[in-house]
Amino acid sequence: MSSPLIKAVGLHKSYPVGESSLEVIRGIDLEIYEGQSIALLGSSGAGKSTLLCLLAGLERPSKGKIYWKGQDILKFSDEQRADLRKKDMGFVFQFFNLLPELSALENIMLPGLIDKQLLFEVKEKAKEILKELKLTQRASHYPYALSGGEQQRVAVGRAIINEPIILFADEPTGNLDKATAEKIVELMLNLIRNMGGTLFIATHQEELALKMDRIIRIVDGKIVES
Repeated sequence: MSSPLIKAVGLHKSYPVGESSLEVIRGIDLEIYEGQSIALLGSSGAGKSTLLCLLAGLERPSKGKIYWKGQDILKFSDEQRADLRKKDMGFVFQFFNLLPELSALENIMLPGLIDKQLLFEVKEKAKEILKELKLTQRASHYPYALSGGEQQRVAVGRAIINEPIILFADEPTGNLDKATAEKIVELMLNLIRNMGGTLFIATHQEELALKMDRIIRIVDGKIVES
């Protein structure tokens, strides 16, 4: 069997609360392999977002290890972790997080420009993504003029323009109606499969989780089923 893309060993995460602390992640071991679509399923407050942030190197655990392709990312410098996220990871969040002053096309282009890719190449790639997202006619529209589903599609496009190895999605359908949510999940699945990538989605919606290859259930900061 191939080596895991991401491996977590004995993860714990606590936050200070007054004179005490709140333990959110309580001793998690987890392996994620390339090419999988994975749902991290749990109720609000179960620790889904915290675990996702730890696996992506956005936060440091209180205790434990996180490996990316066998390398301990906790030994990476801040610059190395930022470079890893920029080149190999994509992120989609519940609240879209589009820049209001940029058009749909420009929002999708942004990661490529931050990565100092050639403007012409980034623009052409973004146009192709808009075509795949069925948003070509909305390219010049700003976020305020887009529906929630359209904004989330733009957010997905922005997340995949650098062709990440893994796409992290944190409750990406939480602000959408059921029909639109299903379309967004199918869109992410199809796009990431076409790229040969990995999808890791945190959700509380069981019917969406069932569309994934693998379901990991988290309760009170612990994995109870995988």
